[in-house]
Amino acid sequence: MHRQEIEQLCLALPTATLDYPFGPGVDAYRVGGKMFALVSPDGGVSFKVSDIAFEVLTETGRARPAPYLARAKWVNLPDPSAWEAGDLAEHLATAHEIVAAGLTRKARATLGLV
Repeated sequence: MHRQEIEQLCLALPTATLDYPFGPGVDAYRVGGKMFALVSPDGGVSFKVSDIAFEVLTETGRARPAPYLARAKWVNLPDPSAWEAGDLAEHLATAHEIVAAGLTRKARATLGLV
């Protein structure tokens, strides 16, 4: 999966936005102002996962702990094109759901995510 496909998938999720807080080469996808996925200038992608998914993905070698974000259970895929599109799409949607669930009830209601 390439950068443009990741952008289409992420922006198709409810109330998802794209901005560039780390410079023009890093795409940051957010829901309610909170990041759920990042695409680096080299095309690698990092995203939020559940505690269990973090363990499974990193222990099996399918992903590595995301630099600077692993403590918050983020994984990194240096080459997202090596993953099946459906699997990556599912993980990005789950990342969106995890982050959206962490928003306040008022924020979720304002965004129409309740």
